[in-house]
Amino acid sequence: MVWRSISGLGAIGVGVGIGLGLLDGRAADQPQWGERYSRNMVSAERGLPATFDPKSGQNVRWVARLGSDTHSTPVIAGGRVYLGTNNRVPRDPRHQGDRGVLLCLDERTGELLWQLLVPKITTSKYWDWPYMGICSPVTVVEDRVYVVSNRGEVLCLDPAGLANGNQGPFVDEARHQTPAGEEPVPVGERDADILWCFDVVARLGVRQHDSAHASILAVGDFLYVNTSNGVDDTHRHIASPEAPSLIVLERATGRLVATDGERIGPRIFHCTWSSPALGDFGAGPTIVFAGGDGIVYGFEPLRQAPPAGEVVRLRKLWSYDGDPTSPKENVHQYVTNRVTSPSNIKSLPVLHDGRVHVTLGGDLWWGKNQVWVKCFAPPNGADRSQPAEVWSYPLEKHSMCSPALAEGLLFVGDSGRKLHCVEAKSGRPIWTHDVKGEVWATPLIADGKVYFATRRGEFLTFAVSREKRLLGEVELGAPISATPVAANGVLYVASMTQLFAVRAKP
Repeated sequence: MVWRSISGLGAIGVGVGIGLGLLDGRAADQPQWGERYSRNMVSAERGLPATFDPKSGQNVRWVARLGSDTHSTPVIAGGRVYLGTNNRVPRDPRHQGDRGVLLCLDERTGELLWQLLVPKITTSKYWDWPYMGICSPVTVVEDRVYVVSNRGEVLCLDPAGLANGNQGPFVDEARHQTPAGEEPVPVGERDADILWCFDVVARLGVRQHDSAHASILAVGDFLYVNTSNGVDDTHRHIASPEAPSLIVLERATGRLVATDGERIGPRIFHCTWSSPALGDFGAGPTIVFAGGDGIVYGFEPLRQAPPAGEVVRLRKLWSYDGDPTSPKENVHQYVTNRVTSPSNIKSLPVLHDGRVHVTLGGDLWWGKNQVWVKCFAPPNGADRSQPAEVWSYPLEKHSMCSPALAEGLLFVGDSGRKLHCVEAKSGRPIWTHDVKGEVWATPLIADGKVYFATRRGEFLTFAVSREKRLLGEVELGAPISATPVAANGVLYVASMTQLFAVRAKP
C-alpha cells in the first residue's frame, strides 16, 4: 500500500460542483442523516401532526417492534425504512443471542422485508457494548445501501436483500451472519445481500470503543466515513494512535483510497463518533469533520481516485479549535476531571448560511462539565485563512445531539435536561425548557414545528417560534436515542423498543 498526499487532481467527481445533488430517491424520501450534505435535521414535509397517542392509536399509521436498545436513526428511501437495533426480539428463531441488527421494513406497513445480522466483537465488551446493536444510520444512494456495522465494517447492501438472489461479489453471507466457531446458518430471502465489505478494524487496526457510530457521507464516487477509533478498556490509553480517524472508500467497490493523515489518534479523549459533512463556503467544496480531539477540520474533497494500490492523504484546508485553552497533550491524565479536561465532539457539524455549528465540550462520562454550542465561519477566500468564531453559547451539560436550524433559530438539547432555542445569527438565548431526561436525539424541524425527544421517553413538539409554545407532549415509556425524521408525509419516531409511523388522519 502506497501513501502520498493529494492536491490539484482536476475536477471533483460527479455532482460536487453542481448543487451538491448526489443522493437518489423520491423527492420526499429521507435517504441519509439530515438535509443533504449540510447535516441539518430539517424537512420540507407538511401536514405532520403535533402529537400522537400510542395507546389509542390516534395518528399512528403502524408500529414496529424493535429490540431492547435502539440508538440508530430511521432512514427512508425507495419504499423501505432502515433502522439499526439489537436481537433481543429475534425475528428469525435460528439466530438467538446478542447481535447487531439492521431492519429493512416496508414503508407502507412496517412489515419486515429483510434483516442484516452481525455477530458481536468478543474481544471485550468495550469494543462492542452488550446489546447496543447497530448504532449507525444507513445512507442510501441510487440502488445501494451503505452502513457501518457494530463490528466496524463498512457494508454495501442490495436494497432488495436476497429476495432477488445473491448479487455478489461478496457471497458468504451465511458465514458473515454466524458467530465464529459455529456452523454457518443458511441464508434466505429475508436476509441481507452484502455486495462488498470493508473491515475497518481488521484492515486499518482501528480500536473502536463501546460501539461503531458513523453516518456515511456519499460524495460523487466516494464514501467518507469516520472510523470510531478511541480509547482502550482503561479509558486512559489510545491502543491505535496511528489509525486514521476519517477514511475515504470507492463507492462502487469499497476500495480504500484516502485517509485524513492528521494523526489525530493520540489526542482522542474518548472516541471518534462524529460524522463528516460537505459544504461550500465560497472557496470551493469542503469536507467538514469533527475529530475525537475536539477539533473541527476542513479537508479538500477527493478529486479522483488514485492509481490501484495507492492510498492518499486528504489535503487539510483549515482547522477550528473551539476550546483553545484546554489540554492538548497527555490528554488522558484528565480522565474523570470535571473541572479541567480536553473537549470532544460526539455530534455532527451542521452547516447553515455559510457557517458551521457544533456542540462541544467536556465528555459526558469522563470530562469537565463546561460545554457550548459554537458557531464559526470557515474561510471563504483563496488565502485559506483560519476560521473565525462568530459566537459561543453555553449549555448545561455535554450535548450528544447536533443542533438544528431554521427561520433564524437554532434548537438543541443537552444532557443537563434542558432544551434551548437560540438566535442563529448572534447566539443570543431566546428560550429554554426543562425536561425530565437527558437529550441524546437531535431535534427535527418540519412543518413549522420542532420535535424533541429525551432519554426518559418524552416526545415534545414546539412551534418554531421566538415565543415558547408547547404544541404536544407524548410519553413513550422507553428511552429515546434516535432522532425523529419525516418522509413522504409520515413522521417516524423510534424509542428503544418501538418504531412509530405517525401521520395526521383526516
